[in-house]
Amino acid sequence: MRVVADLQLHSKYALATSKDMDLEHMAAGGKAKGLNLLGTGDFTHPKWFAELKTKLEKIEGTGLFSYEAMTWMLSGEVSTVYEQGGRVRKVHHLLYSSDFDTVVQANEFLSKHAKLSSDGRPIIRGIDSAELVEVLTGLSNSFVVIPAHSWTPWFGVFGSKSGFDSLEECYQDQVGKIFAVETGLSSDPAMCWRLSALDRVALVSNSDAHSPNSWRLGREANVFELSRLTYTNLFDAIRQKDPSKFLFTVEVDPSYGKYHYTGHKKCGVSIPPGESRLVGNICPKCRKKLTVGVLQRVEELADRPEGYVPPGAVPFRRLLPLYEVVSFATGVNRLYVKSVIALQDKLISSFGDELTVLLETPEEELAQVVPPKVAEAIVASREGRVTVTPGYDGVYGVPAFPG
Repeated sequence: MRVVADLQLHSKYALATSKDMDLEHMAAGGKAKGLNLLGTGDFTHPKWFAELKTKLEKIEGTGLFSYEAMTWMLSGEVSTVYEQGGRVRKVHHLLYSSDFDTVVQANEFLSKHAKLSSDGRPIIRGIDSAELVEVLTGLSNSFVVIPAHSWTPWFGVFGSKSGFDSLEECYQDQVGKIFAVETGLSSDPAMCWRLSALDRVALVSNSDAHSPNSWRLGREANVFELSRLTYTNLFDAIRQKDPSKFLFTVEVDPSYGKYHYTGHKKCGVSIPPGESRLVGNICPKCRKKLTVGVLQRVEELADRPEGYVPPGAVPFRRLLPLYEVVSFATGVNRLYVKSVIALQDKLISSFGDELTVLLETPEEELAQVVPPKVAEAIVASREGRVTVTPGYDGVYGVPAFPG
């Protein structure tokens, strides 16, 4: 069974999130994208948790749930804020459970350290990352904790602003329970492969979507081939990094991510790693500190050259969301434009779902439905022939298509 999973989403109860991030819109957006397994997101939020319990139907013997012809996994994200090593650390963690009873216990513990109703991704104070893992995995052998968007400057486990130099430093005596890390939009597996210390863990990719629109939902995802879709089978495939079961991840070009290069948004300054070190990570315009980007952070920690591929590594495919491909191909370069949405939807209705369009549909068939320049752009994205001006300090990168 082919499984295409996006396991990090946020509900309408998370800050800066669309009011349409409910189960109905997520399911519709996921099916249009080509996903068949979604994380619920935000199971720590009382109102969202109540809605999940009301609507989700247990799929017996799987640890998963069903609603609106979509399969769901109970998931959440929390931010731990604490001091360690003389610095304030802010680390985001993905949480997964196979049953509601364990989530109730987890929320009971977390509520002692956070106001869970304040945000779908609550801030947990008074415990560190190691204690979080120890307590939550102690509730159930099936409970999973994964570092979220691991390289993001402000909240990644390796982030330049408040992160660590290793998983061991962050998770201490609980590090053995961390069997995967999330790459995030500003990095991809090729960047992570440069750190030999990450060889023991799997690399997963998710969208961190705040909107059910297809340019957000599923823009990064995980693709599996499983004999049966269950919570245990899926995480076993990840743990084992079995390429016959964990087929590949879908990644945007990391240059597209908002924190790939070092820079300063206010001054419009974007600098590659070598140059940023020469200026001491100080903005040449205003003399304030630059936000050290993911690429520079990888360079600081890497012990392998660019291009190294570990034996048996799970491969990945770089793609841009279909809307963005159509938008740039037609010279629009803006979101929520009706003409672009019309072309996007025409492709999806013609070929079944967005990922089929992006990954599989031949160019000649695409050109029968949309203008040739759009078909050419889709294939260019598929073949990795799109160049991207790197994003920095909260600014998305800008793609440029050939021709």
